Amino acid sequence: MNVRRSAAAAAATAVLLTAAVPAAHAADAADSPSPSAPAKPSGLYGAKDPKFDGVFRQSYALLAQDTVGVKPARKAVDWLTGQQCDSGGFAAFRADPSEACDAKTPVDSNSTAAAVQALSALGGQGATVKKAVDWLKSVQNQDGGWGYNPGLPSDANSTGIVVGALAAAGEKPGEVKSQKGKSAYDALPKLALPCGKGEDGAFGLADMKTGKLAANADATAAGVLGSLGKGLVVAPAEKSGAPAKCATADDVQQAAKNGAAYLADATADSGHLTSAMPGAEEQPDYGNTADAAVALAAAGLGDQAKKSVGWLQKDSAKWAKDNGPAAYAQLIFAAHATGVDPKEFGGTDLVRGLNATGPAPQADSDAAEEKKDEDGSGMSPWLIVGVFFVASIGFGFLLSGRNKKNQL
Repeated sequence: MNVRRSAAAAAATAVLLTAAVPAAHAADAADSPSPSAPAKPSGLYGAKDPKFDGVFRQSYALLAQDTVGVKPARKAVDWLTGQQCDSGGFAAFRADPSEACDAKTPVDSNSTAAAVQALSALGGQGATVKKAVDWLKSVQNQDGGWGYNPGLPSDANSTGIVVGALAAAGEKPGEVKSQKGKSAYDALPKLALPCGKGEDGAFGLADMKTGKLAANADATAAGVLGSLGKGLVVAPAEKSGAPAKCATADDVQQAAKNGAAYLADATADSGHLTSAMPGAEEQPDYGNTADAAVALAAAGLGDQAKKSVGWLQKDSAKWAKDNGPAAYAQLIFAAHATGVDPKEFGGTDLVRGLNATGPAPQADSDAAEEKKDEDGSGMSPWLIVGVFFVASIGFGFLLSGRNKKNQL
């Protein structure tokens, strides 16, 4: 739900049981150019290697555009729908969608759920959405939750984003149950940590070595949204309440309150969250802070959400530009959840920044076509000569313009 999902890191190391996005999401992963990476599809948002997050970042981009009233390019939507496997599930990226998916295709709950949220919002994709939802239902764990890949234990990130997808598709998440009669609302409280010991009701992420849950801000943001039955797009809270006192999470409502209180406390002083790679100093965490703002707003803690968004307005422009569509989308979701204009986000137009990372939205594209028709060819003879001259010099550079990606 970090740069959702982030997503890229979860895809690369599914054993971590986390998704991305967002948060340490795909947007937070740095890329380095590589001559071995394939050419980027023209309908795809973002210039970096889509291996680990193509569907995820595309879904975030399209959903964010829809949220601000921008109609995505047709080929951008077609690229996303073309990534779906016959089973209904989505993998992080398929370089050749014409090749049928098989048992080795790494379909995952996070990519699928993100696609469902985007395509449900855009409309006109009923058959694609239904197949995806049916697939999500088919891989639900017996405890009622979802893991990143089918067969993995349930985690808060995956369960949270799937709940958002079910709600977006018109399902009632509490009524989507496993063969043992369990729903996501049964699983999520068990993925939350007890009060006290500094964990205070946060949702946990399983430690890679021990499997023990440890408090995690991204998992908490996703867990709060899932517990509230909400997706990535949240309307601004009409009123702002105070964080609840942590109490035993006997039900999903209390789990949501506890998780929101944990995020409110974590952002109370500076307004932002921090994170660190092993052996490195803590740094401000833009993706998780944006996700936390959305979760806080969804939980009715509007004032704290606005504080986080206020910090993001001052200090996130470079991060978004460096990390691309999913990062811009996360900030747009946070702005929307707090009633802030994403076109005037601390002096940055997030919508323009997002649009520039992929094919021009339909209105812009249609306007360009109209101008082309009015001008005849749309290019002056001298411009055409200039283009061919440049091409003759720089063709070799075009052949080497390829990228590569690593990675929640």
